Amino acid sequence: MRRTLSIAAVALSLIAAGCGDPSDSTPVACREGADVYLKALEGAPGPVKLRGETPISNCLAENQQGGELASVGAAMVTAATRLNAEARARPGGAANLQLGYLLGAAQRGADRTNGIHAELIRRLSAAARYSPDNQPPPAVFLHTYRQGFDAGRDGG
Repeated sequence: MRRTLSIAAVALSLIAAGCGDPSDSTPVACREGADVYLKALEGAPGPVKLRGETPISNCLAENQQGGELASVGAAMVTAATRLNAEARARPGGAANLQLGYLLGAAQRGADRTNGIHAELIRRLSAAARYSPDNQPPPAVFLHTYRQGFDAGRDGG
């Protein structure tokens, strides 16, 4: 009887803590920094998975904890900033496509989370469209970005 009560108490505490609910947890690969995102994005516009198993959209969990959101957000914004610099140097190249894919996949994930990732999406968009001279990007940049965005939105 005592053992049964102990098991029940542990089970209740896990339920109360929200353990086991996949919509609340952030996959570990999502919190490992910008380099993990950049490496995975080399596969764009094909399937992109962090550490070969986690789609970028899964990094934005429905009831994500603040610390996890900050970690994921910092990694994504850093990746977007690096890709933007490369894409501005070579509009229409791989970095341009990868940048679009990252934003599309993030938007796909955010669409399922009732707005808690709106600020992250705003920051990612700003990083993606940054231009030091405030000039609009060339048409080839926008076209390639859109191809990546659509691929990320569809499968990211």
